[in-house]
Amino acid sequence: MRRLITTAVLLLALTLTWSMSAHATGTPAGTSITNTATANYTVGGTPAAVTSNTVTVKVAEILNVAVTWQDATSVTVAPSDTNKVLTFRVTNTGNGSEKYLLSVNTAVVGDNFDPTLASVYLDANANGVYDAGTDTLFVSGTNDPVIAADGYKTVFVLSNIPGAVVDGNTGNLMLTATANTGSGAAGTVFVNGGDGGTIDAIVGTSTATQTVTGTYLVSSVTVSVVKSAVVSGTYGTNPVPGATITYTVTVTVTGTGTATSVVITDPIPANTTYTANTLKLNTVLLTDGADADAGNVTAGTVTVALGSLTSASLPMPQVITFAVTIN
Repeated sequence: MRRLITTAVLLLALTLTWSMSAHATGTPAGTSITNTATANYTVGGTPAAVTSNTVTVKVAEILNVAVTWQDATSVTVAPSDTNKVLTFRVTNTGNGSEKYLLSVNTAVVGDNFDPTLASVYLDANANGVYDAGTDTLFVSGTNDPVIAADGYKTVFVLSNIPGAVVDGNTGNLMLTATANTGSGAAGTVFVNGGDGGTIDAIVGTSTATQTVTGTYLVSSVTVSVVKSAVVSGTYGTNPVPGATITYTVTVTVTGTGTATSVVITDPIPANTTYTANTLKLNTVLLTDGADADAGNVTAGTVTVALGSLTSASLPMPQVITFAVTIN
């Protein structure tokens, strides 16, 4: 009895393992499933046996496809950007090799602007990242991707962004992949349309065509610079020789993007002399020489490097002050 139970458990485990494996990949299209029955009997005490004819069934091809957008979040763009990449994956979820027709639609309802399609590329080195000069330019009808069962192809859609978009605008495009053999309602049969042309192809639950949407998000930034001056001296606010002019340069950033490597330069005006040790950034005194801090006064020009700024940078705005004396 124990041996019977152990054998039963082993058979159950093997059955479950086979079932899960078959569910994950599916029996390949064109596989022959054969079966022969045997009858055993006795005639006059003599054992005998007879076999039936062998029945062969060839597995049909299931036409299925899945299309997924691979970017983790909306791809950020700025007005007039060119060749901005959205990344997609086309997966053959059927059980036979299939060619897929690809199409892109940029006129999607519900967004703020329509991207302009620039080109489509197929991932040539299978690294999932667009490599200019390496990946293969897709030309519909010429190099439609052929994908093995359970395989996939990464597709890069490059678009240009209109110049009139504003911060926060979204632009969508849709990639559609359709089995070359055909599509339609699940269960639709294409006689001898499967691998090798000797088996049927049957449309699966995906209807053999799938569409997915990818999104561009405009993340622009505007840097504004406002300068003011205050005159002080022996004659009050009158700008006479010997009076001091204190300049204030206010730098403000708006929008959701990042302004990188922001540098403010301000030439010392003619007929004035820079007042040593008056350069400040956000009330913090900077040295006049070109050293480790953000500012310097060199060759008659005030220079302050603010680095990368966003609307959330603190403090905001950035305030630069320095003084000159009227000659």
